[in-house]
Amino acid sequence: MLDLTSEQRKFLKSTAHGLKPVVMIGHAGLTDAVILETERAIKAHELIKVRVLGDDREAREVWFMELCEALNAAPVQHIGKLLLLYRPAETPKIKLP
Repeated sequence: MLDLTSEQRKFLKSTAHGLKPVVMIGHAGLTDAVILETERAIKAHELIKVRVLGDDREAREVWFMELCEALNAAPVQHIGKLLLLYRPAETPKIKLP
């Protein structure tokens, strides 16, 4: 899981303010399909919001940490039923001349 400084976290929160959730965790919880869809979204966007259906705050917190661990992403913010995750784009494997 990536670590962020407080300044980085603050910048990402302000950047994400206008974003819409691109992944939803339903009543079935954090399934393999949700993890795969989140991987696709974070690979495409770097900074994403995930909406969680359900009222169990503790479960949301656990899913947030599990999702960040599975994706090697940084947990930016958990506010209400929204999770904010960040993972920078991977650097190219090809060496440029």
